[in-house]
Amino acid sequence: MGDRFQGRVAIVTGAQRGLGAEFSLRLAAEGASVVCADIGSCEQTVGRLRAAGYNAVAAQGDVQTKAGCDGIVAAALDAFGKIDVLVNNAALYGGISIDGFEAIDEAEWDRMMSVNVKGVWQMTRAAVPAMRKAGYGRIVNISSNVIFMGKPGFLHYVASKGAVWAMTGALSRELAGSGITVNALAPGYTLTDATRSMSTPDVVAALEKNILESQSVKRLIEPQDLAGAVLFLASEAAGMVTGQTMTVDGGTITG
Repeated sequence: MGDRFQGRVAIVTGAQRGLGAEFSLRLAAEGASVVCADIGSCEQTVGRLRAAGYNAVAAQGDVQTKAGCDGIVAAALDAFGKIDVLVNNAALYGGISIDGFEAIDEAEWDRMMSVNVKGVWQMTRAAVPAMRKAGYGRIVNISSNVIFMGKPGFLHYVASKGAVWAMTGALSRELAGSGITVNALAPGYTLTDATRSMSTPDVVAALEKNILESQSVKRLIEPQDLAGAVLFLASEAAGMVTGQTMTVDGGTITG
């Protein structure tokens, strides 16, 4: 499809399915060598990429742990010798509770923060030394447009993605002068297995109806609708963009 990532190496977390698989495919199609990482196996994603003639390897690791993140980075360096792009996509979403904040289970709250917040910190901490050594890096964190909406029903998810937004700005400052940029994507509700499994079919259908009514673009978002923004933020063209959050939600959030 293109060559703007020719010679670049990208790690995408949460690449087993959904958004992570789509981001991996699109980066590879633009010439990147891609490390598809997940707590589960990414062999299916990697198989799709290799069948299309793209360069990809799988790395299995838990972003909640330093050892898991170090292992993913080591797999990237062993396979390709460097890391240019990190897409922090791994997150807990499918199957979470949709309820008032008083009813959220404490263990679910803790797991949400561990995966969605700690995981971004751990992966960034693991990948940055190689980027610093090269004097170049693009970090793209996946947040959510719910952080701008005050949306009720899943406070733990909203809080975790708000933390990702806050960390993006702070990390961009900490990495100033290093050649590494840090930005975030805030997607709207996107059609994936995770979103479709977040509740009963009736509840999901009602939610999707309300979301569609809130959008200016009158169709639900699909993973491929988000890939262009990720590719831009991960590219050399975004060299003067850092500490920013790009909202891609069909016009739900404006201004």
